[in-house]
Amino acid sequence: MGQVKFGLFAVNYGTCADPESAITVAQHAEAAGFESVWTGEHVVLPDPVPAQLPFDADLPFLDTTVALTLLASHTTRIRVASGIIVLPLRNPVLLAKELASIDVVSSGRLLVGVGAGYIPEEFAAVGVPLTDRQARVDEHIQALRALWTMEHPRFHGRYVSFDGIDAHPRPVQRPGPPIVVGGEGRIALTRAVTMANGWYGFSLDVDATRQCLGRLQRRRGTHDRPAELGALEITVTPSGPLDRGVVARYEDLGVDRLVLLPRPESSGADRHRPVPLERILATIDRAAQDLLPR
Repeated sequence: MGQVKFGLFAVNYGTCADPESAITVAQHAEAAGFESVWTGEHVVLPDPVPAQLPFDADLPFLDTTVALTLLASHTTRIRVASGIIVLPLRNPVLLAKELASIDVVSSGRLLVGVGAGYIPEEFAAVGVPLTDRQARVDEHIQALRALWTMEHPRFHGRYVSFDGIDAHPRPVQRPGPPIVVGGEGRIALTRAVTMANGWYGFSLDVDATRQCLGRLQRRRGTHDRPAELGALEITVTPSGPLDRGVVARYEDLGVDRLVLLPRPESSGADRHRPVPLERILATIDRAAQDLLPR
């Protein structure tokens, strides 16, 4: 087992919705030895925000594809990743073009994280039924891969259908950028096993990660995994205190990548406020000193 890789989350919202701050953070993470930087996504937010959501309605989010293009053009080595794109809200033909273009601009550094979404108001605003979201994710993944890999792309499904078309440039990565599925539910875990190159669990401590990986293993026991997908790469955004010992526990579970989320000083009223730029940079520096392999 190789050493765990480190990523950084939230490079397109809050403080990093400011382009200059986002560039500063991505370049700082690259210089510190981070493997990847990850965006979040909400197209719109409910106003007022329900109490269970950890942000305010006016939290700024740069569009994921715009942010990844910006960061790819201002870095040279670090991978740029979506964590995650709310896939049912996107037209997969347009998204395939956007993501292939990012992979070209980044010289093959893109990771495509996708998920089903969960905020009813967001789906209603885009005009997509929340009840269809899981089926749309599966179709959209298939449509993306058809456009990236087929000599003469064609796909016919319930929600998207095309043939007699072509789209270039193709992604630099062949057969396409790795697709990472987010989510801890049964459908998401099955999708990760059967359709994805990787799985992403968000804000999980070691015990919660162990439980999710156990459920993933059970999915592997009952669902075939196509050989062309290779080994399932495991990515987790950890929760709770993190030191080398805790990192080793994640690593022992088989986690391949930890994507750190800089957090505010307190978990009370300040939790809705953007994390100051200086704290984000300090998080990178502490991780480089205390956590990253030397």
